[in-house]
Amino acid sequence: MKGVILASASPRRRELLSQIGLEFEVMASSAEEVITKREPAQVVEELSRQKAEDVASQVDEGIVIGADTVVCHDGMIMGKPKDREEAAEMIRRIQGDVHSVFTGVTVLRKDEKTMQADTFSCETKVRVYPMTEQEIQAYVDTGEPMDKAGAYGIQGRFAAWVEAIEGDYNNVVGLPVSALWQILKQYC
Repeated sequence: MKGVILASASPRRRELLSQIGLEFEVMASSAEEVITKREPAQVVEELSRQKAEDVASQVDEGIVIGADTVVCHDGMIMGKPKDREEAAEMIRRIQGDVHSVFTGVTVLRKDEKTMQADTFSCETKVRVYPMTEQEIQAYVDTGEPMDKAGAYGIQGRFAAWVEAIEGDYNNVVGLPVSALWQILKQYC
């Protein structure tokens, strides 16, 4: 598949696309994120579309993939923490409980005459073991939480506290590649 562009600088998304053998280039979106929705699935779909459209506006043709991930616990949407304090607070909220991870994906196909977009979202539930304050602080001290929605990386050190997941593991990492592939293969 030629002309695939990932509208994200996320190293995790790059790894996931490479894992399924997809050839692509990276053109990170610089669009300002504007949220007009309230439901987590709608928020990530809206943001993924904004990112895909931003990058598509800079190319003549291709298939652009935009994605956005948030963590939701008790109705509160959590993106990336702005500082160590917020990271620790996010971990305190999710420890010992179940939360949902939502990733929205937009696949935008553009050529000289037309533009077609498919947008979807995926939800995965994650149960986290209880954590002590010392464990929370030690995890935050690793620096790992700082660039991740919900302040943790399931594929990193935080795996020590993940009791169970219900749904797509790759969605929690940042991109539900199997669901994405079902759309991409239609363009082959």
